Amino acid sequence: MHIAIIGNIGAGKTTLTQMLGDYYKWDVMFEAVEGNPYLADFYVDMERWAFNLQVFFLNSRFAQVQKIRAATYATIVQDRTIYEDAFIFARNLYDSGIMAERDYQTYLLLFESIIRTVSHPDLLIYLKADIPKLVSQIKKRGRDFEASISVDYLESLNRYYEDFANRYEHGKIIEFDVNNMDFASNPDDFTHIVTRLNKELFYL
Repeated sequence: MHIAIIGNIGAGKTTLTQMLGDYYKWDVMFEAVEGNPYLADFYVDMERWAFNLQVFFLNSRFAQVQKIRAATYATIVQDRTIYEDAFIFARNLYDSGIMAERDYQTYLLLFESIIRTVSHPDLLIYLKADIPKLVSQIKKRGRDFEASISVDYLESLNRYYEDFANRYEHGKIIEFDVNNMDFASNPDDFTHIVTRLNKELFYL
């Protein structure tokens, strides 16, 4: 199976990906954050680096999907999906005037070519978090390049995530409100997630 975790920056996707991989003995695939050659520059000058960053992420995610397709006998849990790149991050950058029309249309052409060869995940897990939770988590992990992320940017992404989740029609999606959860430290919170997930996995 292909299980994917979606959610805004700081929602806890990477942590939950690792925890579910450990718990179920699934293979894990993480977002290409460490070692990303554009991410730090992007948060300093979004207009200059938006297109470069989105193409880098799109290529990285496409490579992951190819590996997932090749892993016939494995279950893989993935930190973020290729759909978020286009329908949330790139769309937000374009609608907010950060990504130029020419760059956005070029990006969409590339995305449309790629998406024809991509299979949908068997299950999406949506981690939903409000701004105070996201800001707290971002500060806690202490990445220097994330220090300049604005509340307005996070709020805008949250709106696009809600729209994406409400419109998603390619398979099963389950939502966890993580505002009052700390599944990394509280075993009861993680048990809650696993209990609900087990019910969904039974029908896949």
